[in-house]
Amino acid sequence: MPFETLSEFLANLDRCGQLRRISTPVDPILEVAEITDRISKSPTTEGFYPSGVAPFGGQTPKHGTAAVNQALVFERVGSSGIPLAINVYGSYDRIHLALGCESLDALAEKIGELTRPQLPASIMGKLKKGIDLLKLASCVPKIIGGGAICQEVVHINDANLYDLPVIQCWPGDGGKYITFGQVITVHPETGTRNIGMYRVQVFGEKLTAMHWHMHHDGARHFRAWAKLGKPCPLAITLGGPSVLPYAATAPLPPGFDEHIFAGFLMGRGLELVNCKTIPLQVPANCEIVIEGYVDPEQTILEGPFGDHTGYYSLADHYPVFKVSAITHRKHPIYPTTIVGKPPQEDYYIGKATERIFLPLLKMMVPDIIDYDLPMFGVFHNCAFIKIRKEYPYHARKIMNAIWGAGQMAWTKMLVVVDEDVDVHNQDDVLFHVAANVDPRRDTVIVDGPLDILDHAAPAVGAGSKLGIDATRKWAGEGVVRDWPQEIAMDKATIDKVTRRWKEYGF
Repeated sequence: MPFETLSEFLANLDRCGQLRRISTPVDPILEVAEITDRISKSPTTEGFYPSGVAPFGGQTPKHGTAAVNQALVFERVGSSGIPLAINVYGSYDRIHLALGCESLDALAEKIGELTRPQLPASIMGKLKKGIDLLKLASCVPKIIGGGAICQEVVHINDANLYDLPVIQCWPGDGGKYITFGQVITVHPETGTRNIGMYRVQVFGEKLTAMHWHMHHDGARHFRAWAKLGKPCPLAITLGGPSVLPYAATAPLPPGFDEHIFAGFLMGRGLELVNCKTIPLQVPANCEIVIEGYVDPEQTILEGPFGDHTGYYSLADHYPVFKVSAITHRKHPIYPTTIVGKPPQEDYYIGKATERIFLPLLKMMVPDIIDYDLPMFGVFHNCAFIKIRKEYPYHARKIMNAIWGAGQMAWTKMLVVVDEDVDVHNQDDVLFHVAANVDPRRDTVIVDGPLDILDHAAPAVGAGSKLGIDATRKWAGEGVVRDWPQEIAMDKATIDKVTRRWKEYGF
């Protein structure tokens, strides 16, 4: 089962040998990030690198001695008296523990059962479907009274963001910022609640910027409040149930409450508590809660900041968030992460999304068998798509369907391959790109929206996208000669050699 609190999750990681505590004093400016970057690029405790090879030059870790990729707790960070936890979600083992599953594919199947559109044909099928819906209904959050651990200590007049061990990741960053906060907003008219994970640069004891892109639900809520001429109430929660950071990043449909999704992952509804100074509710088991309002008129120059793209995103003006209170448990732990070249924690969280939301993508585009978001593509730059090809230009149809499917719309490069290609093996995909693609015939370039962080785009959030059809070509697809058969050993010989493998002395 997932864990109720960050503290319980860390205690379990400690027992499993997945956690390292560091009592040496460290500087929150750059030093924490450099240590963690080395650890995150070391082999995982499962004994392998996430991509199969050492990333970015093969240094293990860079500029240092060998280490193991573990979660880290820094006990003495700058002048803050609050310990800092980082790289907590930075391996497949830890993601499985956080989400309470043996494998991400098993969790995807569980979600897929809820999303299948077909109606049950039998009485027992109807009964089972009713039970499934009841399970989802039981995941609705419940508001409780006082006594929540996230409000054991309350700071209102004396609220001070500088008491938190907020880090700066890279030398060119505009300053320190909260990197792993779950940002909660509500629509002023519909009452729809949203949790997102946005960058929060700290400018003063009670002043930050709120970095959200125009297509984010939090930004939509803010615009609705601003249209009414009112400040937008907002809470930043840190820690809580181990599923919560993942739920905050999941690409759910607009209007779907991430608290319900978190409850589904937990197996029961979350407990929420009313904030002290704003009309919002937050998960009761969080470590720290920052309450306040986003000003509908005032903006501030935020950034630049190093991003998961491996480059600095440019400085720009974003709304101002004014803190009205900070609450926390008696002995809180501050969770954070660093944002930079993968693999970092966001790589594993992103791979969880890749696996868990495959059933939803297949529901929108049924032709897809599987897909992979390779590490080098940092999630929005490239996707490998596997299909069972059934007619000429089938791959072209898939490209257009994916570019119209939710957040997949921002994918800059798509590679479509046949069903016998392993999309999780980068070399296998690229072999078929090199072997099967005629650049003029098998590539397509279209214009459309792109990720805001794509610095190569000719305009912010807009540019061109590349589709590559690496499938075998059929008649009707511009082929004027026979397409050769790919070499492969026959099954009988494979089985024979497998049976006699030890006889050969191996």
